[in-house]
Formats: sequence, C-alpha cells, structure tokens
Amino acid sequence: MGKLSLVTAIYKNEGNILPFYENFIEQIAPFVDEYEIVMVNDCSPDNSWEIMKGLAAKDPNIKIIKLSRNFGAYEANFIGYEYATGDCITVKAVDLQEPAELTVSMYQAWKKGAKVVLAVRENRNDSAFTNLTSNLYYRIIQKMAQKNMPAGGFDTYLIDRQVADLILRMQERNSPISLQILWTGFEPVTVGYIRRKREIGKSSWSFEKKLKLAIDSLISFSYVPVRCMTMTGILFWFFSILYAVYLVAAKLLGKTDVPGYTTIVVILLFVSGMIMFTLGLLGEYIWRTLENTRKRPIAVIGETMNIDQKSSGKDSGTNE
Repeated sequence: MGKLSLVTAIYKNEGNILPFYENFIEQIAPFVDEYEIVMVNDCSPDNSWEIMKGLAAKDPNIKIIKLSRNFGAYEANFIGYEYATGDCITVKAVDLQEPAELTVSMYQAWKKGAKVVLAVRENRNDSAFTNLTSNLYYRIIQKMAQKNMPAGGFDTYLIDRQVADLILRMQERNSPISLQILWTGFEPVTVGYIRRKREIGKSSWSFEKKLKLAIDSLISFSYVPVRCMTMTGILFWFFSILYAVYLVAAKLLGKTDVPGYTTIVVILLFVSGMIMFTLGLLGEYIWRTLENTRKRPIAVIGETMNIDQKSSGKDSGTNE
C-alpha cells in the first residue's frame, strides 16, 4: 500500500480546477492505492476558493487551504507539503499541461523503490523565446549549481516521504524546491513526457518571476556569483598595477600628457558601476541570510477545510 499526496498551488485558475479534478479521478485515482489532493489557494482574486470548497465538500480526500495573502508559488507548495500525509508526494500544476499518465508513471517508479522521480521534458508546446530561456536556465544551473540537473530540466516530480520530511526540516526560503530535491543526493529516476499547450486561462508565470527563480537558484546553490566578485577584484587590481607602471614610466621619460577629462570620467563610471554591482550582489546574500534567520512562518493560513491537524514533522515513511 502507498498513499499518494498530490499538491497543487492555485492562483487565477478557476477555469481549470474542475477539469483538473475530473482528470485526476478518471485517469490517476484508479491506479493508486490511496490518494489525497492538497489544494493551496494563494489568495487568488477569482472564484477559485468557492470552487475548491465545493469539491472538498463532495470529496473528503480533498484538503483545501487558503493563504491569508498572496505569498507565491514556492510558499504555497511548501504549505501543501506540510499538510500532506501521503507516503509519497507529487506536485502538479492545475493547468493540465502535465498529462495524467505522467503522474501514474512516477507513482509506479516510486512503488519500485525510487526515492526521487523527475518528470523530464522531451518537448514542450511553448513559444521559441520561452523554450530558449528555459533551456538556457537549466544549462546554467547544470554547469554552475547542480551537476545532476537533467538536460532540459524538469517541472514536476514525485518524492518519497523521507525526502519530503527532510525538505520540511530545512525550512529554506527563496530556494527552489526542485534544487533542494537534487541537493539531497538521492539517485533520481527520470520519466519523459511532452508538455502540453495550456488550453484554459493564461499563465501568471511572468518574466519577473522567472528572473527571480534564476537569481534564487544561483545564489542558493552556487558559489559562482561570489567567485566572480573575487575574480573581478583581482582583475581590477592587476590592471591598476599595469596602469600605474605605465604612468610612472611615462613620467620618468617625460612623456606625460595633460590628463584627459574623458578618460577619467569613463574609468570612474566603470569602476563605480562595478562597485555598485558587487554591493548589490552582496546585498542579495545578506537579505537571504536575514530571511532565513527570522522566525516568521513561510506563509500564513487563512482558512482550511478537511484538515484535522498539521502533518509537518511526521515520521519518515517508506515505499514498501
């Protein structure tokens, strides 16, 4: 026996909730021993919460949570982890871009003993720009942060209770869960799939959110940004020595020209820009350190339904 917990964060997705649930009941539920769906409403401004309450009233296996305000997808999924009671947990977007058979395949791989199952994209029906930026992001992460990142990356996954409990204990902020999963070191099993085109609604996954994800990923899991600052400082020191030697030699040889205003301004602007850049990068690290030392909860819950008690801290389970 193995209970599957499916966690999904919902924001501006009222048109997808019912099709999502029907798809799960018809194509996933018959192939798992036991299930629960943990829906986390990230304070969506549409009618999502009312639809969720209707489903929860009909199906006691649906747990619904509404956050007090919009905290973000990472925080919403983390709260879903805390309230999930399954022996394995998967995260699935409510927009149905990941096919139902993918969840079944990951569950079957877990039943065979896998602790971590990654859904690797073989193709996706997105724009050329989206494909380009996604592939670039995953290549950078593979080179600079997590060497075990699959080529082309992954959007969804299924993890064993043991892995989920470890992530809950870490309580990291501004750190992608996907990279935390890779960091745990469990050998991942991959399942290929083709990402479908979104049929209902419009994604709220903006360029600004993608940029934040990239910055969070590099700062949380790579020393490259700090190393770049160090190397930049060394290069500036080296060239300053060369330029000093040149100026002294020119002075001794009597070839010193009248100092040029343009040259001085350009050098000052360039050096000042580099200083501001490195200070900003250091500020990113300091802010994240501050965030992780605060005692604030990752998110605040406003309402719940079909939930008796928090499941965070549950003893690690196995898939046997």
